Order: sequence, then structure tokens, then C-alpha cells
Amino acid sequence: MSLQGISREAPVLIAGPTGSGKSALAMELAGRDGRVVVNADALQVYDCWRLLTARPSVEDEAAVPHALYGHIARDAPWSAGHWLRQVQPLLARPVVIVGGTGLYFLALTEGLAEVPPVPAAVRAEADALRAADYAAMVAGLDAATAARIDLKNPARVQRAWEVLRATGRGLAEWQADTGAPLLPARQVEALVLRPAVDWLDARISARFDAMMQAGALEEVRAELPFWNPARPSSRAIGAAELVAHLRGACPLAEAVSAAKLASRQYAKRQRTWFRSRMKATTGWQEILPA
Repeated sequence: MSLQGISREAPVLIAGPTGSGKSALAMELAGRDGRVVVNADALQVYDCWRLLTARPSVEDEAAVPHALYGHIARDAPWSAGHWLRQVQPLLARPVVIVGGTGLYFLALTEGLAEVPPVPAAVRAEADALRAADYAAMVAGLDAATAARIDLKNPARVQRAWEVLRATGRGLAEWQADTGAPLLPARQVEALVLRPAVDWLDARISARFDAMMQAGALEEVRAELPFWNPARPSSRAIGAAELVAHLRGACPLAEAVSAAKLASRQYAKRQRTWFRSRMKATTGWQEILPA
């Protein structure tokens, strides 16, 4: 899309599904206005992934300032709260905040509950329960939280279960105490990319092929000695499929096909989430990628 009409002064937020071209748009805005490109993607924060998470290239990072990319170790704790605290000092500069993690944008524009950290013992208990009996984990949620979250999203369910177990209060109750947002929607230009499904699916396939040509398999091979599927960093789309190939479970072509399917499914979940939560009534402007 043309940059004409996008504010030169207000903070700009760009949300969109994987592969929709949001990073390229952010780069253009940063170059035009002297903005810092700030990451709002929960997987691009990890230092072990560049190719597989489509982090900006070294050349892109040298061309305009970038922040909150690749700065977290694979096993470091990370949450929307961590992200929000690290974003706050960056807002003193002109920014374009870009990514596919909708929760980060809502935390920024609507506020985030200050939930206490979950102890390691509770996290370990949750990991074991999720692996052994996911239905029991879902059943263990309080009713108010269960009605609010996506019960088919294991990460969200586990987070809610951990909060209830650790604090005795449901996540919904904590969220009811949410404080004022750092950037209310009225103070920003908020854009959400809504590409056509066929167009996006083709881009996802072509992009994964390009990742493989650039060395994504070797990136996963380097991560193999540290691989732990329970870690949030292991949710990089395509990582599990390529790990399966490297461990001899399937041919490379089959792994690539599965990774592309996982990418398309992830994009579908993102589109659904953005459609339900990022509407014109909440300040988000829908745009079509070029």
C-alpha cells in the first residue's frame, strides 16, 4: 500500500498474519519518518531463530533502527508483560510497532493486568499436566477465564491454568484489574493487514522455500542439541517439522510440506483473532497488502 495518508507523527502499529508484508511496510515507514522498528512478534524475540521466524535480515537491521529482535535466549522467560515493560522506554522516540502477536497490541492499547510471576514448580506441574491430560487442564480453569480464552490454544490454556494454580485467582479476575494503557488507541495509527487467503497462502509457500534456500535447515540443526518442545521458543513455525526430519522421522520434502501447512494454519488463526479483536470500532484500520 502507499505510505501516503499514514501519519508522520503518531506512533504507527502494524498487525497482520505471517507472510502478509507488514515488515516491509514498517521498513518503508521507518525510512520515511526516521522511526525505530519495534518488534511485536512473540517468536522473533529469540536469538536462536532468524530465518525460521522471518526476523529482519542483518542488512535490514543496519538500514534502519530495530528493537526487541533476537535479544532473548531460547530458555529465558518471556511474556506480554516482559514485552510491554521493554517497549515503554522506546516510546520516547518515533516508532512503528509491527508484528503478528495480537495480545501485545491489545496490552499496549488497552492495558495489561499485573499478574505475579508463576513459580518454576507450578510451571513444571503445568507442563506435565498439559502433556498427560490436556482435557483435565481445560476442565481445571475457572469459568470466567474459560469463557474468555481460546480453549484450543494450549499456550493460552496453560497460562491461565498456571495463574489460577499459583495465585488462587483466575486470569479473568486479574484482567479485570487492568491498569491504564501505555498507548491508548486514540493516540496511535493502528493498521491491520487483511490479505486475500489465496494470495497469502502462495506467499507463505514461496517464503518457506526461500527460508530453506537461505539455510533454515541448518539453523534448526544448530538448535537440535538444545531442542525442548515444551519451551515457547520451540513454537517457531516449521521448527518441529524440520526437527522430525533431522531425527529421521520423515523425508525432507514431507517435513517442508508439513511446515508450510503449519504456517497456513497459523496464519488462519491469526486472521481469525485479528478479525474478532481488531475492528474499526476499537480503532484499527483494515488495509489490503499490495
